[in-house]
Amino acid sequence: MTNAVYEPIYRTDFKFPGQTNVYHGKVRDVYTISDKYLVMVATDRISAFDVILPRPIPFKGQVLNQIASMFLDATKNLVPNWVVDVPDANVTIGRKCDPYKVEMVIRGYLSGHAWREYKSGKRMLCGVRMPDGMKENDRFPVPIITPSTKAAVGHDIDIAKEEIIAQGIVSKNEYEQLEHYTRELFAFGSEFALKRGLILVDTKYEFGNLNGQIVLIDEIHTPDSSRYFYADGYEERQANGEPQKQLSKEFVREWLIANHFMGKEGQSVPEMNEEWINTISNRYIELYEKVTGIRFEKQFETPLARIEKNVLESLKHLK
Repeated sequence: MTNAVYEPIYRTDFKFPGQTNVYHGKVRDVYTISDKYLVMVATDRISAFDVILPRPIPFKGQVLNQIASMFLDATKNLVPNWVVDVPDANVTIGRKCDPYKVEMVIRGYLSGHAWREYKSGKRMLCGVRMPDGMKENDRFPVPIITPSTKAAVGHDIDIAKEEIIAQGIVSKNEYEQLEHYTRELFAFGSEFALKRGLILVDTKYEFGNLNGQIVLIDEIHTPDSSRYFYADGYEERQANGEPQKQLSKEFVREWLIANHFMGKEGQSVPEMNEEWINTISNRYIELYEKVTGIRFEKQFETPLARIEKNVLESLKHLK
């Protein structure tokens, strides 16, 4: 199979039995079945600064789906989740829930968006005070939760806990449960990562309501939703003021920033050549293998035909 050519999945257009809706998100295509189940197809699209980049990344969808399915299975006793079946390397089927309109972002270290805000002089992020005197990538004394509202189009918006409750986006009791689950999941993910020689720097979780029960939805602990540092050498790099060696999508954001793109009006996405596309793909695969400890098996079989066949088989067994 080494000579096989993989055709990245940029968009799908399936017509499944019982299909009542389809939604094409930033990186996933979500099919609603009988208003009861969601077939979530992880495509090879990549987004940054809430903009879908024009070229897909080979095997990215497989990486995301397989990491997420592993962690969802590993945490189902901690937090109930939406998953019913994982019939294909790129597909998860789950129960349709009413999603909470907030993303629960938790940060153990001053990196990425938090650092960019901090560097600009801000010390409050989503109603949470960040200590003075911190350097980029320093560890917070206690992980901070900095939620954002889910935007249908464009950028997600930072929002404080008090605003979420005051606006009735989530009730006080439900929000406190979301915070509890967020800290539980982050503690699990951090411990798991350390065993693999990694630091889980920050991540985000999404939740839904299923018949009155809060359940974890979407993906967790993937390179799209999380940032990882290599644990070995972290302290030395911080002491020397050196950049951290990381596995995340941040390197894509940094490349875009260096090429004058941050998703702002009037900016154009820089051209991504074949070499850069392959570099991104290899970084995703590296993260998969590092996080899971499992060798990545590239699925070369024509992806759309394979996905359709596996989903149709799975749907036969859903009630």
